[in-house]
Amino acid sequence: MTSMRHEDYVAAIDYDEELGLFVGHVVNLSSPVTFMGGSAEELRREFAVSVETYLAVCRERGLTPEKPYSGRFNVRIDPAAHRQVAAAAAKAGKSLNAWAAETLIKAADAA
Repeated sequence: MTSMRHEDYVAAIDYDEELGLFVGHVVNLSSPVTFMGGSAEELRREFAVSVETYLAVCRERGLTPEKPYSGRFNVRIDPAAHRQVAAAAAKAGKSLNAWAAETLIKAADAA
């Protein structure tokens, strides 16, 4: 699986062999926003159309659209683990936040 970005929205992309199309769904919204296309160009265009349609439907219904993830989240770990990751960050010459963000992104890219 691969991903695609449109503004602040991120979509996971799969290939549907039966349809012969690439199929995408926005992963950083809980609302179901999907799209498909036969080429990368068509997929990008349909992604943008789907996001704009989602926003238009929200406006028409008087709803506040969900915002993609804010970039903040709290992680609760036991004090020993906190000490261990803080030491790893210090050893790398980084703040705990910078080290954790870099480590999480590397893990997500490898997944």
